[in-house]
Amino acid sequence: MQEQYLWVLKRYTCRFIGRPEPAMKPTIRELIAPYTSVSIIGMCKNAGKTTVLNELIRVLSAAGCVLGLTSIGRDGESKDLVTGTHKPGIYVREGTLVATASDLILHHCDVTREVLANTGISTPMGDVVILRARSDGNIQLAGPSLTSQLAAVREAFFRMGAQKVIIDGALSRKTLCSRKVTQATILCTGASYHKDIDTVIEDTAYTCEILTLPETENDVLRQAVETMPDPRSILVVGEDGIWTVPADMPPEKALRDPRSANAKAVFFGGALSDFLLKPLLMSSEKLEGLTFVVRDSTKILIKQESFEKLQRRGVALQVLDNVNLTAVTVNPFSAYGFHFPKEELMARMEARVGLPVINVMEEAT
Repeated sequence: MQEQYLWVLKRYTCRFIGRPEPAMKPTIRELIAPYTSVSIIGMCKNAGKTTVLNELIRVLSAAGCVLGLTSIGRDGESKDLVTGTHKPGIYVREGTLVATASDLILHHCDVTREVLANTGISTPMGDVVILRARSDGNIQLAGPSLTSQLAAVREAFFRMGAQKVIIDGALSRKTLCSRKVTQATILCTGASYHKDIDTVIEDTAYTCEILTLPETENDVLRQAVETMPDPRSILVVGEDGIWTVPADMPPEKALRDPRSANAKAVFFGGALSDFLLKPLLMSSEKLEGLTFVVRDSTKILIKQESFEKLQRRGVALQVLDNVNLTAVTVNPFSAYGFHFPKEELMARMEARVGLPVINVMEEAT
């Protein structure tokens, strides 16, 4: 609320001195308003994902929105099972739909509940069950891990009356945040990622760049990908059409093949890694004007240095399925006992990522 009051003060000061009024920063709720499904991913543990989730639950439930909630990993426990750091719980309102593992329902959910369906989706903590909260209370989430499973649960939520579905995701599983699963994604970052503010900003900006790579408009390549026998193959769009690179032929050799004359694009069915790129970047092969295409941003496993080298050599990167990154939230407080100056973190992050940036700690107050 303090940020809102400061904005009002600036607004009337600008009116008094005759300057243009500052634009009101959108809230998380306003940013996701156009979408019926949203995923939340974090740069690291303790980046503020659960805080963002709880804020969305609070404001959307207060507005009468029926929510469907699930997660691709466990969330809502009081202590992180890996780092041992404290985590906020997840508090839902009556009427919320929840898809979570049966063991968690029995031992870690204190809401009065109406079980609606057993999805048959197995997890280490039991089958994923969909329930409706019949009272306010705490829950823990552990849902599906596959894209097809998440899409099925999302559709089940909508059939059961959900107006908006929120998926607690993970950066390492960006494919689950593709638009095949959710229409929008929020990326959470902050001081827990690294003690150096420069590293946090630069790595977050690079992640945003990878997540927002454009989708290819090459329909011929898309059709070829759909019919390729081996999903890990490399395809080259050459002068005489598209050809499949033999499994034992490295990309730098494939681009010297006569079939790659005047090549326009290369599709990598597997991961585009530093190991794969290094010989190609070290070669004298002409790369300018080429477009490298991968299935989605999870397949790009290259360091920022390699990404920049590709750009300098004139190579564009595209994906078949991208992520609609709607906002970046920042948590200036680290779970490990230090914090960043919030004004500096916000200003510098906004300047680098080119997306709405929200201080998750102030949004939730």
